[in-house]
Amino acid sequence: MTHANSLTAVQTDAAPKAIGPYSQAVVANGFVFCSGQIALDPATGQIVEGDVRAQTVRVMENLRAVLAAAGSGFDRVVKSTIFLKDLGDFAVVNEVYGGYFTGAAPARATVEVSRLPRDVRVEIDMVAVLA
Repeated sequence: MTHANSLTAVQTDAAPKAIGPYSQAVVANGFVFCSGQIALDPATGQIVEGDVRAQTVRVMENLRAVLAAAGSGFDRVVKSTIFLKDLGDFAVVNEVYGGYFTGAAPARATVEVSRLPRDVRVEIDMVAVLA
């Protein structure tokens, strides 16, 4: 059984600060559970300009920063979930997302949702093992 004191919150200035009662990620039992990231620029706190491709790049870079702060990386991701405002964006998001994985791709689910925070087009969360 996991006790509350065995959980470690992850925070890095290289990714957007949490804007609610959640952590950028939590480390527990050798895993890193990353909260969903949207296309917020960590330097400005604003949504990046551009299309779904630009938003996906920013989301993946935010996740890269959170994973690194936790002591992990894309090569250690075991599961992700992609939330899309429009499933018609799947091919573009998939192309950008796939470019971040060089080894075995993680397990994944992709779902279309009616709305995402700040009306972005994509949000992605991940679970990884520690390096």
